[in-house]
Amino acid sequence: MRNVLLSVEQAAERLGGVSRWTLYTWMSQKRLRKTKVGSRVMIAEEDLQAFIASCNPESEESPIASSGGTN
Repeated sequence: MRNVLLSVEQAAERLGGVSRWTLYTWMSQKRLRKTKVGSRVMIAEEDLQAFIASCNPESEESPIASSGGTN
């Protein structure tokens, strides 16, 4: 599998157009992992996907299933 690196701008665009400064904040808070390539800050595709997954944790049980499906 190829490890794809995204620029901060590319990652910001993939996150719906958030500010690159927002990404820098998340990286400084260690919420989003960064990769340095020389003097450039890059974000690995797999790290971006892991960040997205951590922002949207799925519950193991859906609300419909937990209510028994009847009222």
